[in-house]
Amino acid sequence: MSNAAADEATELHKNAAQDVIAVDSDDNAEGTVNRLDAHTGDGIRHRAFTCLVFNEEGQILLAQRAPNKRLWDTSWDGTVASHPVEGQTQEEATEERLEEELGISPDQYSDLRVTDKFEYKRYYENAGLEWEVCAVLKVTLEDTTLDPDEEEIAGMLWVDYEHLHDHPEWYRQLRLCPWFEIAMRRDFE
Repeated sequence: MSNAAADEATELHKNAAQDVIAVDSDDNAEGTVNRLDAHTGDGIRHRAFTCLVFNEEGQILLAQRAPNKRLWDTSWDGTVASHPVEGQTQEEATEERLEEELGISPDQYSDLRVTDKFEYKRYYENAGLEWEVCAVLKVTLEDTTLDPDEEEIAGMLWVDYEHLHDHPEWYRQLRLCPWFEIAMRRDFE
């Protein structure tokens, strides 16, 4: 990527200048790479996470990605997804994103845990791709007070998790993020 293209991308996407952790297929770190480089061209496999947020009734919180997201904009995620930075655990990165995106603080839950990990690669229109080794974390909110950041979250919806899994065709209009669909399918296997 040329310097001018990188500068323009950084201006358009504030996190484009950040680094992500490149990994092998076993999630062993192989150094850091630019986040935009990891998500364009052929991509670079990197570490990521998705966190499934539940309430005490077993409903999952779906969060619609903001329209300014470069990849999977306005698609529905279950619930937040991002990338840890070097030196950060999956749990620490998740706690940070829960607070930044939804205003969920650690005193609202006590059971944040990693439950799965998988590799996937998916292209999005002509904008780029995700090629990630994605950890799945789950958390149940004891206090469901939310304060979403409109730069990150366009909408929210509590749905019955099992019903969503059993009847995805009834939710087709939501356009679910691919990493969430994979995580949910694996969760019920």
